[in-house]
Amino acid sequence: MNLNNIKPAAGATHNSKRIGRGQGSGKGGTATKGHKGQKARAGYSQKIGFEGGQMPLQRRLPKFGFKNVNRKEFRAINLDSIQILIENKSITGDITKEVLVQNGLATKNELVKIMGRGELKSAVSISADKFTKSAEELIAKAGGKAITL
Repeated sequence: MNLNNIKPAAGATHNSKRIGRGQGSGKGGTATKGHKGQKARAGYSQKIGFEGGQMPLQRRLPKFGFKNVNRKEFRAINLDSIQILIENKSITGDITKEVLVQNGLATKNELVKIMGRGELKSAVSISADKFTKSAEELIAKAGGKAITL
């Protein structure tokens, strides 16, 4: 056996259908496109979602929802994640937005909201864009300050 006499298995390959190559090919004349009509013409292309003139699905379904252009997205940070950073000595002193960004809890362009999950054991001053009532109470209870920017 050499490379020059290797052949694929019987029936594994097929000759491609050569369309529009004259009457002798058996696929001449209409070139398998049938007689006349839109799809027989050159340059035919169909719109995505076209259903043969029937009302398309995306137009039959009702519109719903509402996008508020004035919505403000806040990055929620819980007190327990702040406490973990304090215990790991990643945060020392007052906690500002910049400190949260340095520790990977938020990005520099995000608005930060402090949530009240968990427990704060150390008296720290936290400054953020927004606080929940429970977070403010827990910070005050620990002896710290919640400063709204």
